[in-house]
Amino acid sequence: MRNACLNQNTSLNFDALDERDYPSLTGLTKPQFDDFCSHLLQHIKTTPKRSPRTTVGLFLVKLYSGMSNKLLSTIFGLSKSSVRRAIETVRLISMRTFVPLYLGIETVPRSTLIQNHTRQLAKTLFNADDNQLILVLDGTYIYINKSNNFKFQRRSFSMHKGRPLVKPMVVVTTTGHFVTIVGPYLADGKNNDAAILNHMLRANIQNFREFLQEGDILVVDRGFRDSLTLLTDLGINAEMPALISKGQKQLSTKEANSSRLVTKVRWVVESANARIKRFKMLATVLPCSQVPFIGDFVRIVCAICNKYLPALSSPSQTEADTQVAQQMLLLAERANTLQEYVQERGLERKLKVWKSVEDVPFPRLSEENLHDLTLGVYQLKLASSYIQEHLTGAYDIHVHVDDTSLLTVRLQSRHTSSRRYLMWIRSSDTAVEAWYCQCRAGARVVGMCAHVSAIVWYLAFARHQECTRYGVRDWGSHLEDAATFQIDSSSDSD
Repeated sequence: MRNACLNQNTSLNFDALDERDYPSLTGLTKPQFDDFCSHLLQHIKTTPKRSPRTTVGLFLVKLYSGMSNKLLSTIFGLSKSSVRRAIETVRLISMRTFVPLYLGIETVPRSTLIQNHTRQLAKTLFNADDNQLILVLDGTYIYINKSNNFKFQRRSFSMHKGRPLVKPMVVVTTTGHFVTIVGPYLADGKNNDAAILNHMLRANIQNFREFLQEGDILVVDRGFRDSLTLLTDLGINAEMPALISKGQKQLSTKEANSSRLVTKVRWVVESANARIKRFKMLATVLPCSQVPFIGDFVRIVCAICNKYLPALSSPSQTEADTQVAQQMLLLAERANTLQEYVQERGLERKLKVWKSVEDVPFPRLSEENLHDLTLGVYQLKLASSYIQEHLTGAYDIHVHVDDTSLLTVRLQSRHTSSRRYLMWIRSSDTAVEAWYCQCRAGARVVGMCAHVSAIVWYLAFARHQECTRYGVRDWGSHLEDAATFQIDSSSDSD
């Protein structure tokens, strides 16, 4: 293939590339690619085999596609050593000329981060004023091969993921703007998220502690729980989902509501991490020889995202964000009356008070009404898959014999085969009034858990549509299942 490309002169050349091919090869449009090149070309030399634009294009193709150097050498008509030198050249120049302009604490003033990169929803939910900065932190994972250096193998093995990896710490604003990337760190138990944040603050990595001011808010997940004491001592507020105590099976309504306020803001760092993994090189398993350069590659990708990709959430929707935040704060103060009703009457144990009906009475709602109930889109995205399994399994939606406005459903967990969640939903002719599920977050009234959302989505909306197929195709039908094999005991032993 390499000889054919060289003989026919059909190797990839970014000096004569069609504009439509830029996004599929590099993840950038042609104007964006030209702008990226403007930061680098004057520092890249022309060689007999490749121009400076082709050198930059090769680097971005490597990042975006994750192809091996051997395959890139075939596509670009270059030797493997030339491909390696091109990638190294662009990486070093990018870290010197491009990344410092678009990634780092010094690139954007603190006041600009507060004004232009902070959602009004987050300010309202956490009661922040115009001087408080809200940041979201989380560690992401870059997988690597197992090393024959046994000490490094142990230190890079993550018990959480069950494989070797390194962990960059990602710091973003509530709109998804990358503020800085710290690390990457080792992945053993001594380098969990809390330990990394403590190290960032105590060692003042990248002047992070000086950058923060008293009263600032860090939105984190439960993995940062061991950092709460240090943050409190520094006068920094931490917003974290509630923890389930030992022996506790379900969050209380107040705990579940407060956790939903946090996750309403914290999702942005998960989406930011997904943007990093859109560059397939960082989503594949990298050889250990690339470990010294992983931090550079992650920073280059984040700088590209800051420069060329739109914000994950727009800070300009202040009125809509304020209304949603105020609604969530109002609901967070309420108790789950249906939970109290179910527990007082022991309805989870009384089977004879429920009856199965063919046409379940339920109000008909629009998609906008459903969004108002769930206060998010994640739960509704899962609804179709939940209903797919529910309809093909035990279809058990029951209505109370004395109160047709109250129904109960038992829904299969998507994670554990042996677990099914029992839920109750109360409705009127025009609205869904109350809900309660026995899952961990099912007692909340700020939005719904995914199980309740699935049933409400189906009864109020999906079953009235023309489409009767839910979820996605079951690819397991194309595979063998040893569990279905049974030996015929009546067959002759011979």
